[in-house]
Amino acid sequence: MSAPDPVLLDTGNFTTLKITETSDRLHAQLNRPEVRNAIDATMITELHAVCAHLEHHPKLLILSGTESGGRGIFASGADIGQLRDRGRADALRGVNSSAFERLAKLPMPVIAALDGYALGGGAELAWAADFRLGTPEVKIGQPETGLGIIPAAGALWRLRELAGEGIAKEILLAGRILDAQESLNHGLLNAIHPAEGLLDAAHALADRIAKQDPLAVRISKQVFSMPREAHPQIDNLAQAILFESEAKFERMQAFLDRREAKAAQRPDQPSGENR
Repeated sequence: MSAPDPVLLDTGNFTTLKITETSDRLHAQLNRPEVRNAIDATMITELHAVCAHLEHHPKLLILSGTESGGRGIFASGADIGQLRDRGRADALRGVNSSAFERLAKLPMPVIAALDGYALGGGAELAWAADFRLGTPEVKIGQPETGLGIIPAAGALWRLRELAGEGIAKEILLAGRILDAQESLNHGLLNAIHPAEGLLDAAHALADRIAKQDPLAVRISKQVFSMPREAHPQIDNLAQAILFESEAKFERMQAFLDRREAKAAQRPDQPSGENR
């Protein structure tokens, strides 16, 4: 029996994620439909395995849900049964937050394809992505304070950055659940697509990203996440790296060659005497 390809993730022991992987992307489908894709400790472990793989083999990541009861669902939140039994030590370990933060810092962009409910930890998983596409049936919110806790896996600071303080406080402190159009209006979704076309739209976005220079995309993502105080110095250092890359010379030369070819195909402009 041949050894597994090191460029492909070994998913032989996975039970909560379905993985599809190609040369430039990995699709991880949350797969606990019996509990509406509630995020449990096993799913967190498998998300860490996905992150470890993509840290060593940078690729685009698409996250999506599955169907539950005939309807699409991304993730209904953390597994309340497990959450109820967690104590102070578990909170200090940051069970979910460590995985979501690791996902947010992956070298290549992450696309979340949301259908149905994305609540609690499911919403926080989506906030950690670089892009969020949704269906008209999406419902997004953070109901944690109604359960006597806070959303401690990123929502308390990512939501303000993504949507602004006003709507963030409505979601976090008043339990407001947003529909798809409201989410789009507040910048929490990049676009809305019919459920049957959601994954196609996610892959189309991944295709557009894949056409860019991978190193330029990786560095752009890293520089984008730096604090304001790091700019413009970090931009200059990053550009210095890219100015010496082989891809920069090849891509710019190809651009100049195409422009020259187009110019050669245009008919000569008439002279002033013939106007």
